[in-house]
Amino acid sequence: MNAYDEQFPHPAGLRYLNHAAVAPWPRRASDAVTAFARENHTIGARDYPKWLEVELRLRERLARLLNAPSRADVALVKNTSEALSFVAFGLDWRSGDQIVISDEEFPSNRVVWEALAPQGVEVVQVSLKGQDPEADLLAACGPRTRLMAISAVQYASGLRLDLERLGLACERSGVLLCIDAIQQLGALPLDVQAARCAFAMADGHKWMLGPEGLGVFYCRSDLRSQLKLHEYGWHMLEDAGNYDRSDWQPARSARRFECGSPNMLGCMALEASLSLLEEVGMDQVARLLLERIEWLHSGLAAIGGVELLSPQAQARRSGILTFRLEQLDRGALFERLKGEQVVCAQRGGGIRLSPHFYTPASVIDETLAIVRGLANG
Repeated sequence: MNAYDEQFPHPAGLRYLNHAAVAPWPRRASDAVTAFARENHTIGARDYPKWLEVELRLRERLARLLNAPSRADVALVKNTSEALSFVAFGLDWRSGDQIVISDEEFPSNRVVWEALAPQGVEVVQVSLKGQDPEADLLAACGPRTRLMAISAVQYASGLRLDLERLGLACERSGVLLCIDAIQQLGALPLDVQAARCAFAMADGHKWMLGPEGLGVFYCRSDLRSQLKLHEYGWHMLEDAGNYDRSDWQPARSARRFECGSPNMLGCMALEASLSLLEEVGMDQVARLLLERIEWLHSGLAAIGGVELLSPQAQARRSGILTFRLEQLDRGALFERLKGEQVVCAQRGGGIRLSPHFYTPASVIDETLAIVRGLANG
């Protein structure tokens, strides 16, 4: 038992280790959505101003989670891919410009940049397998490099990068830093000001414990007006709500990236989930999560035939641990784990486990026992 069992009931036999994909909601998020649905059913939008108060609290929580200077710096978006597209197709590219990424990025943080090829933009992929991946990324930046787009944590290996080091070097060389934060935000502290990044984005349905279909886009204030807009509507106007006004201009805040009606249902859930993370505190969330990762690391390392594919160094660890078992190929191992109700994913040539801060000890111990049994055949 732990202090969060009330928020996360654990069905008998279920071993949920898949927060890097889609996370369960805490009870308070489920309760918030249930109450919202009941209100819609009974009185409709009579109390819409109260809904807007929840939306405002969500913006404030997201700004604090990112350590953004202001809630005006964050937009509510559908997902990480949408936010990345705002950057990719908002910047004024010149033929010959280069974008530096890694060779381990999730497709969302690769395809969007490759789609700029018709404009003469070149994507440079850098291996992260070296002893100093930050140095390798920075070494790839030359006079034609406009932007570095990198995941804070790599989705398959769980490799965590030193964002402050990258941000400082990019700032000095005039390169914009764009952080795909989806595998770190809500799991480990992330500070956009310390990282000196131009942009950061993440979905709510992984480590933030929220629903799919709602994420956050941080855009540095001095860059907002430099991103060309491609989506227009009533909600992105500076004077939104004044429907009779014929002249208009985009909102000065990051709301300029929100063209239409908000995902109010998603706001109810994500705001509730983030309230839990704030109560626990991100330092405590990170400490508890990394304790569980160490538990899995040491337990798996002691099993014969297990190869750990995630970083060993403490500074490189995240909430992701990927491994393989020489006795079974990845597909067979995944199916055996699935049969034992271990919820995980096939990534990076192995099996990816991703607990969260609240994951019970029993889930980790039982999963290790299952892997041990499979290794011993």
